[in-house]
Amino acid sequence: MEKVVKKNMGNIDRIVRVVVAAGAVAGSGVLGFSTAGGIVLLVVAAIMVATAASAFCPLYSLVGIKTVGAGDTRSGAHRNFHLHRGA
Repeated sequence: MEKVVKKNMGNIDRIVRVVVAAGAVAGSGVLGFSTAGGIVLLVVAAIMVATAASAFCPLYSLVGIKTVGAGDTRSGAHRNFHLHRGA
């Protein structure tokens, strides 16, 4: 049986996490990838990318925060987009 993980992050939150991850990677490069600070920033970047990709943040779950819209709470939720042409 497949376990469905509920999303608790909205798209804006996910985009912000990707931007923060890119900044962390850049900061890691400035500090040096093999320095302690650089490694910490790479770990932060990896966590940000993983949570953004899954749309699930375990910390949000513990605290009870949801930034996802009401109609998009299950993973794999599909939205229908319709394009209409003017007459």
